[in-house]
Amino acid sequence: MSSHRPVGSITRGTTNPNRLRRCDRWLVSTHRRVLRAGTPPVLVDLGHGASGVTTAEWAQRVRTVRPDARVRGLEIDPARVVSAQAWAGPGVEFTLGGFEVPLPRGQRARVIRAFNVLRQYDEEEVEAPWATMLARLDDHGILIEGTCDELGRLGSWITLDGGGPRTLTLSWRLRDLGPQRQPSTVAARLPKALIHRNIPGEPVHDLLGRLDDAWRWAAPFAPYGPRQRAVAAIGEVAKQVPVVGRSDRWRLGELTVPWSLVAPRSGPLARSQRR
Repeated sequence: MSSHRPVGSITRGTTNPNRLRRCDRWLVSTHRRVLRAGTPPVLVDLGHGASGVTTAEWAQRVRTVRPDARVRGLEIDPARVVSAQAWAGPGVEFTLGGFEVPLPRGQRARVIRAFNVLRQYDEEEVEAPWATMLARLDDHGILIEGTCDELGRLGSWITLDGGGPRTLTLSWRLRDLGPQRQPSTVAARLPKALIHRNIPGEPVHDLLGRLDDAWRWAAPFAPYGPRQRAVAAIGEVAKQVPVVGRSDRWRLGELTVPWSLVAPRSGPLARSQRR
């Protein structure tokens, strides 16, 4: 275990099996080129929590498209690193580390996944960890930073590369939506960069409003099931604003949009380039 002092603050550490399944599924499907490019990739699960289960699950899912991928879980709490060893195995290890992403022998990460880590930070503190983690990526690398609920049924994440934020992905378990629970329920699980921007005049607030309006408009599709309603609703939104990806992702309860569509107009992150 490394003797350096990790960069960051200890989080609550809560986790559950399959909590990050939605993001894992999205990564394997939409970023296969990133995973398959170049030499065997190193993937870093930053802030895996009290258990190593989601790190081990991630390794299994990524290896369906990149069998030689190596996965490293990082935690700044030494006790969590010890408890996570129960989930270690060939190509899966757990070590002490934080935003500085320590890797041996000059390695760099292909993917850094940082979920439910920045949620406890202030909004003005987000850019520094982003920059620190982005500096640890290899030439093909991406950073996925997001938030989800305790069971992984509702969440969102920002995808960044060396040029900064690229996209925002929103994810729902569709059968949880209905007349009283509309798509904007995901506002409670927006990444820290956006969670305080869900106010009138901000782009993310406008996007969530469009989604709710389209969900209500698509009510006649409800008898055919939540997937058909979601495809109709997101398809309606796609007529109004740019979206990334095809309708097969919408059927799974996912919507990805360019960062330029939701980049804050005010607040400490407003100066970030809008892409």
